[in-house]
Amino acid sequence: MNTLLYDDDVALRDAPVEADRADGSPGATSPLRVMFVITCMPVGGAETLLVNLVRRLDRRRFAPEFCCLKHFGPLGEVLAVEIPGFAGLLRHKYDLRVWGRLTRLLRQRRIDAVVTVGTGGDKMFWGRLAAWRAGVPVVISALHSTGLPDRVEWLNRRLTPLTDAFIAVAAPHARYLAEHEGCPADKVRVIPNGVDAERFCRRPANAALRAELGLPPRAPVAAIVAALRPEKNHVLFLRAAAQVRAAVPAARFLVIGDGPERAKLAELAGRLELTDCVHFLGTRGDIPELLALTDVVLLTSHMEANPVSVLEALACEKPVVATRVGSLTETVHDGVSGYLVRPGDAAALAARVVELFGDRGKARRFGQAGRREVVAHWSLERMVAGYETLIEDLHRVKRALAPLMRRVE
Repeated sequence: MNTLLYDDDVALRDAPVEADRADGSPGATSPLRVMFVITCMPVGGAETLLVNLVRRLDRRRFAPEFCCLKHFGPLGEVLAVEIPGFAGLLRHKYDLRVWGRLTRLLRQRRIDAVVTVGTGGDKMFWGRLAAWRAGVPVVISALHSTGLPDRVEWLNRRLTPLTDAFIAVAAPHARYLAEHEGCPADKVRVIPNGVDAERFCRRPANAALRAELGLPPRAPVAAIVAALRPEKNHVLFLRAAAQVRAAVPAARFLVIGDGPERAKLAELAGRLELTDCVHFLGTRGDIPELLALTDVVLLTSHMEANPVSVLEALACEKPVVATRVGSLTETVHDGVSGYLVRPGDAAALAARVVELFGDRGKARRFGQAGRREVVAHWSLERMVAGYETLIEDLHRVKRALAPLMRRVE
């Protein structure tokens, strides 16, 4: 395992760094060394995207590494088996020594580009500040969310001059970052989220898995795939589920994901008399197989940027019913691949789900249209190519400017 739990008194000792490039300058012959900086890696959309991105980067051009400022988390443990990984640099919220630790790490690993992953917080602040101090040529922030609870705070906005690019995940998200999060429009780059359309595809339902979950053979199933956090608004999902069940008594509902709201949501399911038909599955690694059991996928969030769960559902040819927030209008085409409803409208959500339960032909057509959209515009290959091009282009420009900057100094 290529990992290191950082110790101030112990030298870095994981996988060796490659030899210097032929002409002594970054990027001349060897792959660019890219360090992705994140707080930790639980199972979530941004973290899953990072794993997929790192796995697909062209190793002839890029040598990726990653640093979890706190602890690895489940996906970090997986990724650390594949590439050099570092954790434990930030011991507590006010640990200012993280700046020195991260700066030393970037210098010793001879990093060419730093990409902070996530909106605001410690990773965005310390990642960019350490990159500047270490003299890393390229500094990028990838922002995966919109609005509360994740914001670009005042301190992070002060570091804008140190940042070469801010990555938005869709065009509406780019506008939001420029208008509300203090990201200069000329530094915002759109790289659409992408999913693996080979893994996420239409497949036959697994009868054994269906039985294992306690789903009756012919029961229609609706699902939500999202971390159990307030902004995902699972309360709305459960209220809509109660109305769906009143119209379709056989209906079943899958809640896939985990988080701090689980106990509260389980209690609400009980009060709504849904305990026997709502299945809280927690974090799962078999999402494509679970989607194969599902007839309709919902997303009930208060706000979104470009949720991966929706792209995965569409890639699996599942119609989506979601709230009209964030960039969802770009991925779910109302009346074509699913339905969008006013945020907070449980009755409208329920009506659309009941409609799709009752019209399997329409549900199938919506699903097919959704997959075509994903393959054309939201593929993993397109996302990876966007990152590769951005990092290389910025590095090329910074290398060209370096001699001029030295003369000015």
